[in-house]
Amino acid sequence: MKYTQLGRTGLKVSRLVLGTMNFGPQTDEADSHAIMDAALGAGINYFDTANVYGWGENKGRTEEIVGSWFAKGGERRDKVVLATKVYGNMAAEGDAWPNHDKLSALNIRRAVEASLKRLGTDYIDIYQFHHVDRSTPFEEIWQAVDVLVQQGKILYAGSSNFPGYKIAQANEIAARRGGTIGLVSEQCLYNLAERRAEMEVVPAAREYGLGVIPWSPLHGGLLGGVIRKQAQGGRRAGGRAADALADTGIRTQIQSYEDLLDKHGIEPGEAALAWLLTRPGVTGPIVGPRTAEQLDSALRAVELELSEEVLTGLDEIFPGPGPSPEAFAW
Repeated sequence: MKYTQLGRTGLKVSRLVLGTMNFGPQTDEADSHAIMDAALGAGINYFDTANVYGWGENKGRTEEIVGSWFAKGGERRDKVVLATKVYGNMAAEGDAWPNHDKLSALNIRRAVEASLKRLGTDYIDIYQFHHVDRSTPFEEIWQAVDVLVQQGKILYAGSSNFPGYKIAQANEIAARRGGTIGLVSEQCLYNLAERRAEMEVVPAAREYGLGVIPWSPLHGGLLGGVIRKQAQGGRRAGGRAADALADTGIRTQIQSYEDLLDKHGIEPGEAALAWLLTRPGVTGPIVGPRTAEQLDSALRAVELELSEEVLTGLDEIFPGPGPSPEAFAW
């Protein structure tokens, strides 16, 4: 496994991030534990979760599965850089009270205590804001974060799904307050098929020293060899990938992508991950394996070196928006 610094921090993290969103809803506890053991054994030390994972009536279940894995001992917790998220409403369906969601100081305090209990730990390495809260000023958010840092309950703060101007606003207010390090990471939707983050989010993150953590690196399976798998009688595309393939233009684009990689003997899913690892500012993509086999494929991507010919071909198939402001100014 290869490692890098998380943004401007001194924290060393793996170039792949283990996403746990499938633990509970799609992968049972025993298999989830096996995947986490395999990931740690392969050197992945950066695990990502969120308080709402488990979804619906099972919100919080994923954190509980991670917590039961930590409880097995073997220095599991000490070896892991643990990231979780706050924003979504954790109340039972149909029983959402005010202040049970978003980023008020009250909800941050409530949410972190609940996550610590589910995770079975006394601290969270990276506490992330899962979405922008347009109703809560950053002065209040940073005050709440400062208290948690002083209490030793969190070490760093990160964002997820923030636009570039909110990354700037958050860190400028943190700097004015003094003594607050501000955001150190941003999780954003970023992959070959969705490159809009390159216009504002990635530049803002790089300017302010945030590590970029792309989520959905295979764009819901669209970049994982979906057409070839269908032709071979494998699992059919669903969700975002199925919707995209219904568009003739996108299907043609994905076919060109798969043809390019077939020509070079490269697995599509591994190429999509390896491409992200070449992008400026990217710390590492989040991989959310449902099975041990999917984890093995992701691990091979770390060692995959894409040639200039392949990189050029990928850019031709999936042209990025270009830098801002040129991308939209002229």
